[in-house]
Amino acid sequence: MMAESTLPRDTGVSRSTSRLAAVQALYQLASTEEPVPALVISEFRAWRLGKEMDGEMYAPADEALFIDIVNGVWERLAVIDGHIGAALTGTRTMDRLERLVLAVVRAGAYEMIARPDVPTAVVINEYMDVAHAFFTGKEPGFVNGVLDNISRQVRSGPAR
Repeated sequence: MMAESTLPRDTGVSRSTSRLAAVQALYQLASTEEPVPALVISEFRAWRLGKEMDGEMYAPADEALFIDIVNGVWERLAVIDGHIGAALTGTRTMDRLERLVLAVVRAGAYEMIARPDVPTAVVINEYMDVAHAFFTGKEPGFVNGVLDNISRQVRSGPAR
């Protein structure tokens, strides 16, 4: 994560930080045998969001958005995964997606489906940025394509 001193304290940064943290939490949940979203959310709130960890100060986050994304994805996982599966092209299938890529796409899909207050272009750009934070290859482009396909499934009209 970025050091707090390099990030301006504004709503856009805290919302971006929330999305990045939500993807990390979703990855953690997907990597656990018995996932409990409330425990992971508690851990992030206590030890990561806006806190110092391993000598690095983590940026403040919009906790309400972080909680909404994590809980929202977990509560609607079957619906979200259905949209992701339908948005995949070629030989890609859900079970072949790397867990971290899946966490990014799930969070973006949740916002596409459940957060009509967030413009489509913002959702896509935010999650491409999250993908760029973790990957240097083709993954951000993949995230872009899947979220664009999902936006066509669940939102009408061009990207706003």
